[in-house]
Amino acid sequence: MGDHHVHLHPHGAYDGVGPEPGTYPDGFLDSFVEHGLAKGADEIGFTEHLYRCHESAEVLGQWWENAEYPDLATLTAEHVALERVLSLDRYVAVVTDAKDRGLPVLLGLEVDFFPQTIEAVLGLLDRYPFDFLIGSTHWVREWGFDLPSQLYEFDRRGVRESYEDYFAIETELAASGTVDVLAHTDVVKKLGKRLPEPPTDLHEELAAAAGRSGVAIEVSTAGLYQPANEMYPHPDLLTRFHAHDVPITISSDAHRPHETGRDRDLAIELARSVGYRERVTFFQRKRQSVPL
Repeated sequence: MGDHHVHLHPHGAYDGVGPEPGTYPDGFLDSFVEHGLAKGADEIGFTEHLYRCHESAEVLGQWWENAEYPDLATLTAEHVALERVLSLDRYVAVVTDAKDRGLPVLLGLEVDFFPQTIEAVLGLLDRYPFDFLIGSTHWVREWGFDLPSQLYEFDRRGVRESYEDYFAIETELAASGTVDVLAHTDVVKKLGKRLPEPPTDLHEELAAAAGRSGVAIEVSTAGLYQPANEMYPHPDLLTRFHAHDVPITISSDAHRPHETGRDRDLAIELARSVGYRERVTFFQRKRQSVPL
């Protein structure tokens, strides 16, 4: 039972805990594996953020340019400048070395979806031996909706419109066939901005698109540690994914070693409660079903 969403470095300015972002001292990656195995995970899928890697700048461009809201564009530009401190080449080499040493790890990547640049992104990634790609939506154009510094935009835009904007992009990602797994499929709720009732219409459109394309989704415990205080996805959305035969992975979205595999029993319980009995794993972009 794997954990298929693990990062090697936390977000934000370096806080002095652990190695500096972009450095991988001996034993560092191994510590994530050790924590995951101790919690019952049998393989660890590393999925660093593409946008945090220097190599992404040319293919992603400055997606916040020509913004409707210059205030949001400025905040996003500052965030990316702070975060883009990793090397994709170095990350791939470190995980590949761990595989060569016999550790139960998979080489993955978290790819933020921007429709206008996804083909260029895939061209960049073709040169690397990824086992799987997870796709995510963290920006609605220039708006980084899950960044606390940009939380105020929910009030300016309205919560319903914010959800509609997010799910429109996430549904396009689901339909695109460009990635293997959709990460935290309702992450728009992360900072606690919620609708009075689950947006079942938006849920159904997303689940149906995922079912048609054949992409998998993750059941993630990360939301339990955010203001949303709820796993991704919401039970209604997960039920709809199951109804459309969308396969699942189990994930923690860890950014520090001790977070690897956390609360995986809760994710498995949620998945089983809506009818799942299998999950999937990957090798060289090929998917295989295994018991849950």
